[in-house]
Parts: sequence; structure tokens; C-alpha cells
Amino acid sequence: MTSRNEATEPARETAERQTAQRERAERGERGDRPGRAAILGTGLIGASIGLALRARGWRVTGVDADGARTRRAVELGALDAEGHDPHAEISFVATPVSAVAEVARTALAGGGIVTDVGSVKAPIVAAVDHPRFVGGHPMAGSEQEGVDGADAALFQGATWVLTPTAGTDAAAYTRLRAVVSSLGADVVAVAPDRHDDLVAVVSHVPHLTAATLMAMAADGAEDYGPLLRLAAGGFRDMTRVAAGHPGIWPDICAENRDAIVSALDRLVSSLGEVRDVVARGDRERLLSALERARSARRSLPARAAARAEELVEVRVPVPDRPGVLAEVTTLAGELDVNIWDLEIAHSPEGDRGVLLVVIDAGAADLVRGALLARGFRPAVQPLG
Repeated sequence: MTSRNEATEPARETAERQTAQRERAERGERGDRPGRAAILGTGLIGASIGLALRARGWRVTGVDADGARTRRAVELGALDAEGHDPHAEISFVATPVSAVAEVARTALAGGGIVTDVGSVKAPIVAAVDHPRFVGGHPMAGSEQEGVDGADAALFQGATWVLTPTAGTDAAAYTRLRAVVSSLGADVVAVAPDRHDDLVAVVSHVPHLTAATLMAMAADGAEDYGPLLRLAAGGFRDMTRVAAGHPGIWPDICAENRDAIVSALDRLVSSLGEVRDVVARGDRERLLSALERARSARRSLPARAAARAEELVEVRVPVPDRPGVLAEVTTLAGELDVNIWDLEIAHSPEGDRGVLLVVIDAGAADLVRGALLARGFRPAVQPLG
């Protein structure tokens, strides 16, 4: 015999979906609608954000510790005007990592959403600890330096990490995610400490390795002049990031020291193993290691736009409690599942809501199973 709760569940899900659709229609706008933004730090990344936002209709103001750099950002069109905007809906803190927390706390007094672009997250998120602060890290860069190297297309196809926590305001996260996505970035949600462990491997240690290799080659070139002239494509590709501005790296290494040292230890150990293989002339083991690396490199994901028929909407009824948004979004990040769109709808029942997540159809079973294992009751349906 069907219980009363079981009988009313389909009706509840229908009501939740109708409510979500009604709220979308009532807003009559997308989450990435233009607004007012502030850029706090107008270097390469900050100015690039400004250019990208202004190209999409935003009004952007900004400041920098170096007034000449701010004025240059205005000249280049990265800012509408110099100065603080008390009505800024979103503030992007693009200062050196060591200054982010203080600048972010000051910006939060204005009442808007605040995010940052630092490549270290755990200490910053812990130091700010505010519902309207969402740690961020656009993993994009250029050999160009400073405001003059700014590019409105810098974030097209780049990964932009957001690090929501249990205390993150759901509306703030959803709005910020929509804005970042509108710049062409692929948004991934990751826990702050997990971000720092991962980025040590994929960004910090590669930069230090490239710099070390470049310095070694430069030392050799003092005795063997033609050495650097003989540098082939592989050497140039591997050391390209060493051309980046060195000024940001002391702060990064200080703030993410433990994760970087751990990753360097693993790299040193792995290089020692390769050295032994080469020294022994073990062709079979060397070939196996190279083939494994080749396969892993070729498997790196490439972002491509999906068609509607390739997507599904996952509707997740969620309780009104802190941390549920971070739990669902970081779960998708851990599963390496891209979220193409995300929205939160209020339920007719005051203590519940519905999280609407659009993902690739091929990942639907994986995500649904993971959500079920965590006690959620997701429903999946085609988008197209």
C-alpha cells in the first residue's frame, strides 16, 4: 500500500518545477545580466576582467595601489572610471595573494558580492570567512605583463575555480558563477584546501620547474654560447611559463608552502626514478613510463560547447541549511563533471528549495548515484 508521503512526492516535484519555471519567467533575465562591478587591482588579470565585463555591458570602476596603473586601465578601456563604487554588485580582488584578505574584508562592507583571483585559496577563505565572499581562481595567464597585456578574451575556454564553503550564500555563489561563465570560462567548484593541493601540482610546481630548467640552461649558455640558440620546440614549450612576472611567486610559495613542498618532493622522487632507469639503460621500463605519460597528456580534457540534446537537467530538492550548495557543486567538481548552468529555486514549502543543475547527459548516472549516496533525491530529465 502506498504511503501518503510516497503519493504526494510526484506532486511535490511537479510543484517545485513549476515554481522554478515561474520564477525564471518573472525575472525575465539571465543570471549574467550586466550590472556594476569593481576591480581592486588593475594588473593583467584585473584589467582583463574589466575589459571582458565592459564588453558585455557592465559599468566597471577600479583602483590600484599604483595610481598610474589605474589611469592606464581607464585609457585602455578596462575601466569606465577610477575610484570606488559603493553600488558595485560584484568586486573582484586582483591584488597580490598576501593582500587579498584585507582588501576583500574592506570591499564586503559595501554590501555586494566579493571574489578574488589568487592562486592560493585555503588561507584566504579562512581569513575572510563571510557569506558574500567566494574564493576564486581564473587559471588563465599570458606572457604579457601588467595592464598593457590585458585581453578581454583571456578567459575564453579557461578554467575558473570557485571555492564555496558551508557558509557561502547560495544566491551570491549562483550570481557570481553566472557572471564568470558569461566571460567564456569553464567554472569548477572545489573545496579551498583541495584547490591548493591540486594547483600545487598543475600550476605552482610546473612554474618552479620551468624556472629551474631555464636557469640551468642559462648557466650552461655562459660556457656554451650556442646552447640556447639550439633550444628546440619542446624546451620552449616547457619553459614558456618561466617568462611570467616573478613578483607574484614569493607570496604564492609562502601561502601554499606545504602543498608545494609536498609536490616538489614527489617530483624529485619521480625524477630520481627516471634517472635510475636511464642510468641502467632499462629500455622497456623507460618506454612504459613515456607511453603512460603520453596517454595521460592526450587524455587532458578539452572544453567544447554542448548542444541542448546532449544535456540533462538534474533537479535536486535541498533543505534550507548552510553548506548544501557547496556540497553539491564541489561534488560535481570532484567527479570531473562540468556544470553548464546552475540555478536555485524556492519551493512552496518554506524550508526547502530546488537546485537546478545542467550537466552532460553522459554524466547523469554518475552524478545521480553520487547524490543518492549522500542522501539527496535527484530527478533527471533531458534538456533538449
